[in-house]
Amino acid sequence: MNEPEAQYLYLTTTGWRSGQPHQIEIWFTTLDGRWYVLAEHGDRAHWVQNLRRQPAVSFRVAGHEYQGWARVIDDAAEPSLAEQVRARSREKYGWGGGLIVQLEADSDPPARSP
Repeated sequence: MNEPEAQYLYLTTTGWRSGQPHQIEIWFTTLDGRWYVLAEHGDRAHWVQNLRRQPAVSFRVAGHEYQGWARVIDDAAEPSLAEQVRARSREKYGWGGGLIVQLEADSDPPARSP
């Protein structure tokens, strides 16, 4: 029996003004070994402003912690990827709007959190 996919991802960015870690709980989808989150408020979201200035992030999903990086997907430059991510989000949550952010883990194996 397969476990259902986790509903939330916990993303930690570094505050671009404060330098302090900031964590959010957010819906996510996966595609080709990467994680994708959608920023409903686009560049107005503080966490998006943070990762645009410092793309190194950490995130936790389904009990695994990852170090990695984030990048904003340009829908015009990568329309196929953008549509795939939006379709997966609509399938999982019934919503697929907003700015797409791709998360990729560093190559080291993930550590299981307690």
